Amino acid sequence: MSVYVPGHFAARDRAAVARLVHDHSFATLLTPAQPEPLVTHLPLILIADREPHGTLLGHFARANPHSQHVHDSESIAIFHGPHAYVSPSWYAEPSAGVPTWNYAVVHIHGTIELDRDPSATRAVLDALIARFESGRATPWTLALDQRQRDAMLGAIIGFRLPIRRVDAKFKLSQNRTPGDRARVATALDGEGYPDATATAAWMRAYSGAGSDGTT
Repeated sequence: MSVYVPGHFAARDRAAVARLVHDHSFATLLTPAQPEPLVTHLPLILIADREPHGTLLGHFARANPHSQHVHDSESIAIFHGPHAYVSPSWYAEPSAGVPTWNYAVVHIHGTIELDRDPSATRAVLDALIARFESGRATPWTLALDQRQRDAMLGAIIGFRLPIRRVDAKFKLSQNRTPGDRARVATALDGEGYPDATATAAWMRAYSGAGSDGTT
């Protein structure tokens, strides 16, 4: 399974892709299965390791059937960045445009490897806690006693997803003129809701040029 990505919306800037995964880390994890695909919504973090594209870390509730069907086929983790409606009235020639939607999304493909060792699951949990607590004025720490900690770890199972492929689509008006693109970003700033403001910020920050010099 792949996402449709026209050339001018293909995001090849690895730093921008990593930033989206970091800033929008609550992902949709999809694994093909019968009679229907398995879907779990969960936080995932990206680490740089020996894998060419890095590895995602996360954990399932042990009772989640998803964890029982991850070895049969490749999974996809979908990270949704900001998105917003774009009105053709914002273009220099409104009658020549059509309504559309700007958005940024990253699809990460790989086969999930479950952590059978409780210490590996604990390491994943510690990494997640550090990611989401370390920037706080008074970070929360895991201070359960041994019995409670063992019970908690027994209720989850950590996993790693070595990344095989990354499909990133940043549809941020790159197909419009620079003037139209600037008008869209300004109009989105005035829409008054967070996703529109965030989409405008991504439009200004992301040039559309990939690390290989393409657009």
